[in-house]
Amino acid sequence: MKILTHVCCAPCFTYPHKRMLEEGHDVTAFFYNPNIHPYQEYKNRLGSVEKYVELKGTKVIYDNNYEIEDYLRGALFAEERCTFCYTARLEQTAKMARQLEFDAFTTTLLISPYQKHNTLARVGEKIAEQSGIEFYYEDFREGYQESRDISKELGLYMQKYCGCIFSEKERYFKKKPQF
Repeated sequence: MKILTHVCCAPCFTYPHKRMLEEGHDVTAFFYNPNIHPYQEYKNRLGSVEKYVELKGTKVIYDNNYEIEDYLRGALFAEERCTFCYTARLEQTAKMARQLEFDAFTTTLLISPYQKHNTLARVGEKIAEQSGIEFYYEDFREGYQESRDISKELGLYMQKYCGCIFSEKERYFKKKPQF
């Protein structure tokens, strides 16, 4: 299949990319991440994707519309911010896949043990139904450590949080007990 793969970052792309190529798929990366904060973090992840695709000779499409304001407005008022974020990025991926006549779309978020895997799968399937383009589902989590090893070997930038301002806060801010 010809698959457009939403790429959140280069480390998360390494293993799914390898697996899908082994399965005989034609894989193109799609970098679209208006959720990443701060902007320097966005640039670090973009640079890492650029490095990876250059090293591997991979096809890539960049949607560099850094619409952080739209993301924040939506996430702040969403019933569940991660679902909002997954939906926004996968809808854009499916839209691009349909326009460019791909057979399917997927996301590298499916490798992370830190993401809400069942929610991701449900969002992907719902978007597939709405858009008329197949959601390629594979549980890539078994390759998480391998993705880290490949990334270290290639010298790729590896982030410490999912990318949004909310997860950055959760990483650093530990509420002290009130007495």
